Amino acid sequence: MIIRIVKMSFAPEKVNEFLQLFNASKHQIRNFKGCSHLELLNDATQQNIFFTYSHWENEAHLGEYRKSALFAGVWANTKILFNDKPLAWSLVQHTLVT
Repeated sequence: MIIRIVKMSFAPEKVNEFLQLFNASKHQIRNFKGCSHLELLNDATQQNIFFTYSHWENEAHLGEYRKSALFAGVWANTKILFNDKPLAWSLVQHTLVT
């Protein structure tokens, strides 16, 4: 499983526009092949910073999403609202051996 975290910072006056965009597309993203979880988190002290936290079956499914028309449309409409460069991480859960 791949855990994907994306940090996004928006112009404060664009936050509501982003939230509308996210709410309009979240079900399609959640139902994309290979996605088992998607949530939106808001920074506790900076109301214009958000994180998406998603689970993907594997890197291939995440890659298919990132190459999809759905991603292209959502990302094109989201990135124009940014006030800083987004940051993204793809992570795997580490299993400790005892």
